[in-house]
Amino acid sequence: MSGQVLGIVPARLASTRLPRKPLYPLLGRPLIEWVWRRVEGMSTLDHAVVATDSDEVAEVCRALGAPVELTSPDHPSGTDRVAEVAERPEYRRFDFVANVQGDEPLLKEAHLAAAIDLVREKAWQVGTCGTPLLSDEARKDPSVVKVARASTGRALYFSRASIPYKRDGKPAPEELEREPFLRHIGIYAYTRDALADWVALAPSRLEQLEMLEQLRPLEAGLRIGVAVVGAADPGVDTPADVLRMEERLSDVNAPTFA
Repeated sequence: MSGQVLGIVPARLASTRLPRKPLYPLLGRPLIEWVWRRVEGMSTLDHAVVATDSDEVAEVCRALGAPVELTSPDHPSGTDRVAEVAERPEYRRFDFVANVQGDEPLLKEAHLAAAIDLVREKAWQVGTCGTPLLSDEARKDPSVVKVARASTGRALYFSRASIPYKRDGKPAPEELEREPFLRHIGIYAYTRDALADWVALAPSRLEQLEMLEQLRPLEAGLRIGVAVVGAADPGVDTPADVLRMEERLSDVNAPTFA
């Protein structure tokens, strides 16, 4: 199926675990700059824009040459912020929308492409990704979101709990390197209609219990496809994550900015 893809990077200034997260410095540069430098060169996207509720973030983005849209400060989730921008007249020509997380400066284009392929070529309403858990620590960590999927690739459930549960003892290390033990990577691609349907839904019981917004469309019956991809660097949510990410950025010889 043909159709252009709009990439939107939601960047909310308020954050409970990392103050002023989009502007938080990594190796002397704000997080949003690292993310934008990653996104702007992705051929997978036909156009990309930052969506923020903050004039400060918008000013930083404009200085980078990044297109930016100011949005309502009252959105309960990044998906709602993405939907507001996608509905603006200048963006309605795009058939598909990708939610590119604003806290993942090492996002792999191949992973984003896999999510987009699920909606553009394979007719899922929503596409996302999972990667093997790899460790028992990740399996037990409630901050690591797990996803269970059917053999068709359809998402069955997302949880902070250790799913699927192995009744006869914990999984061996080699089992955690493959399905069905998957960590969810929080990037999304949507058809335009699916995005509108998602944000029109009221928060669901499961979403409120787990504090995972993707349970809202899943509980309502939207078809979410999950592509299994290779290893992915976690995003930046805490000061400890900043230190880890700075080491990774140094290790991968990230470009110096002019």
